[in-house]
Amino acid sequence: MRWVRGMDQAPDTSETIALTDVPSHQTVVEVVARQLETMLSVGNYDGVKILLAPVQPVDVAEAIGSLPRTMQALAFRLLRKDEAIEVYEYLEPPIQQSLLERLRSGEVLELVEEMSPDDRVRLFDELPAKVVRRLLAELSPVERRVTAQLLGYASETAGRLMTTEYIDLKEFQSAAQALTIVRRRARDTETIYSLYVTDGERHLTGILSLRDLVTADPEDRIGDVMTREVVSVNTDTDQEEVARAIQRYDFLAVPVVDRERRLVGIVTVDDVIDVIEQEATRDLYAAGAVEAGDEDDYFQSNLFTVARRRVVWLSVLVVASFVTSEVIALNEEVLKEVVLLAAFIPLLAGTGGNVGAQSSTVVIRGLSTQSITSLGQLKAVVREATAGLLLGLLMMLLVVPFAWWRGQSPLVGLSVGTSLLAITTLAATAGAGFPLLFNRLGWDPALMSTPFITTCTDVVGTLIYLKTAEWLLLNMPQLLTTTGISTQLLAVVHF
Repeated sequence: MRWVRGMDQAPDTSETIALTDVPSHQTVVEVVARQLETMLSVGNYDGVKILLAPVQPVDVAEAIGSLPRTMQALAFRLLRKDEAIEVYEYLEPPIQQSLLERLRSGEVLELVEEMSPDDRVRLFDELPAKVVRRLLAELSPVERRVTAQLLGYASETAGRLMTTEYIDLKEFQSAAQALTIVRRRARDTETIYSLYVTDGERHLTGILSLRDLVTADPEDRIGDVMTREVVSVNTDTDQEEVARAIQRYDFLAVPVVDRERRLVGIVTVDDVIDVIEQEATRDLYAAGAVEAGDEDDYFQSNLFTVARRRVVWLSVLVVASFVTSEVIALNEEVLKEVVLLAAFIPLLAGTGGNVGAQSSTVVIRGLSTQSITSLGQLKAVVREATAGLLLGLLMMLLVVPFAWWRGQSPLVGLSVGTSLLAITTLAATAGAGFPLLFNRLGWDPALMSTPFITTCTDVVGTLIYLKTAEWLLLNMPQLLTTTGISTQLLAVVHF
């Protein structure tokens, strides 16, 4: 994706002053969309061109996307050629496809030809295979080769995410020669702030910032001013690892090399921001047991799609909840004898679920940011288990007196308190352990999130509670007698 105005290009002051009084991005889009629809409905096409001239491409794209479908192609055709290409790259995939259907064949080919390679590949990922084959066949030989190369890499890897539009230099070139190359190729590349140095076989040998190049003596060789220690990623590196590398080193772009260390492309920070948003969306959906789609299109999906994406996991959780019902049914004798025990099942299940959810949340976040690495996985589980034990002890101070009073017996309070301590410890351990286990197995740790932890602790917690109450009911009087506790206390201790 090419950088918007204000990044690599000095902004045109005549274009930015018009929007200085606009209070927010959303207000810009709403105002532009409303005026745009009004002008198109009355045929004021010259007014549309004047209206869109000072607006940033990303805001134009959002405004066009909010128009009725019949007006989208008309508004898009009124854009200047260079602006239309940039606006198209910011449109949502469904709107991009709709425009391809409505534009003439020549317009479509010109639009796709001028797109940056990484954005063209993302568009092709959304199109039917038949349409992709037709568009590929009509591209120029150079663009066809680049696009086919990117499509050949696995999805969600650096190779699929990268662009081939970068500036590479040679060690023997002078700073003056390099500046001439940068000026000549600046408009056709993603970013000029990072310049890459390669040898005759395209092996990456160094990197040079634009600042270092500008401040170097014109006669200095590139090999003398470049940095030879280059951080790079491989074409098969997962996109999350690429995002972490750019975040860790504060890069605007990171070079991508093949197995022979040949430079094949770069991944820019704007594409990484999209990756971070995509991964965060997936993790949030997984945390809520919702099946993630290819895009964050939940509120644009129809109700049947929404139901389909949620019913799978909900069905699994409902089936798992059957086990809780069976546990209660198998221990009905205890509940018949002491009916008030049933009143505390929701309290224990809810507390265990909340503690487990807290532990799973912090561990999943730690895995995502890799902050858990310094502590170690085993120590992290022990730490969370200890925290669960401490939380159980603290909550016993509140719960046991209430259970004693409400159950009209110290044994009810003791059953609830003992079970609470065991459940919070177990829930914290499971909440920390399951995501780490999933991560070790190569699965998404976010799958072991709040709904699953809650369901598991419901089953196990209910079993612990009822079995504890059953054991105390049968053995507590004998234990008190054996230990010589007074008959007065024994008379008090009853269900």
